[in-house]
Amino acid sequence: MGRGHLVAILRAKLRHRRTLEGKTRMKNVVLASLMLICSLLMATQVFAQDEKSNGQGQAVVTVFAKHNEVAPTVPPQDVSLKVNGKDSTVTGWQPFKGANDSLELVVLIDSGARNIGRQIDEIAHFIQNQGPDTKIAVGYMQNGRTVMAGPLSADHKQASSVLHLPVGPTTNPYFAVSDLAQNWPSQDRKARREVVLLSDGVDPENRRFDPEDPYMEAAIKDSVKAGLVIFGIYWHAGPSGEGSIVEDGGQSLLSELCQATGGNSYWTGSGNPVSFQPFFDDVMKRLDNQYGVEFKAHLDRKPTVETLKLKVEGIGLQVTAPQQVYVDRPGGE
Repeated sequence: MGRGHLVAILRAKLRHRRTLEGKTRMKNVVLASLMLICSLLMATQVFAQDEKSNGQGQAVVTVFAKHNEVAPTVPPQDVSLKVNGKDSTVTGWQPFKGANDSLELVVLIDSGARNIGRQIDEIAHFIQNQGPDTKIAVGYMQNGRTVMAGPLSADHKQASSVLHLPVGPTTNPYFAVSDLAQNWPSQDRKARREVVLLSDGVDPENRRFDPEDPYMEAAIKDSVKAGLVIFGIYWHAGPSGEGSIVEDGGQSLLSELCQATGGNSYWTGSGNPVSFQPFFDDVMKRLDNQYGVEFKAHLDRKPTVETLKLKVEGIGLQVTAPQQVYVDRPGGE
């Protein structure tokens, strides 16, 4: 083999080797680019999922000292909560005081409670004793609806002047509560929305206690979505002689509604209370010791009502928080 031929073979092998090396480098570049693209896609997907899973909500919480008239001061770091059993982040915790205090209150009366005449003056006194910035109105349950006797007003004397003896048959209180929640007489979502409900809590469609009463559950869901806090005062408005089973069932349903929304229910056992004043005094104390809590929570799909468990560190504190909350998308999207 001649020298020229040998050089030609070596040059050919060198070109082949360089070609192979170039292809290898190209494959490595392509592979690295693909891996980078996949990583970016995965990161984008995770970020989108995280953004999708971030819901938000708010609630009204009552905190006061059990054995002390002085209202406690609760710092945000003492508050923790779980939504639907999962730890959630508290993003806001403020007492409803001063400039941060805006209260809208509706006194809702069963139109079948025609025997409530002696308590009308107590109801008027309760309305007139509200704080000067509190807007208050009176409504009556009629045919499954809430009929407002007047608008929300800071003129408490005017608001109490529309009180009258109820006229009409007993209606389903849970229909009326749902109607009030869906048609609250204000668009101010920064204000507390509270209800004093005078009713026997009996569902006319099912007069015995049913912990899964569909109309009561619907009223809870509507109230929670609207941000209502309900205080129930038991007043038997139905026909006499129905017996303790009906009375106990109504009281139990009324209690479920109030506890779910973060309020309280009041009764004196069987029969109607002689006076509402002790109940009104307790409601006033609770209204004066409330905080607004805001939080972030996991949200799988669309906005929904979830369970809430809230804990406040401290000795001798009585804490009342809603058992259910509405978890929405940021900004109510």
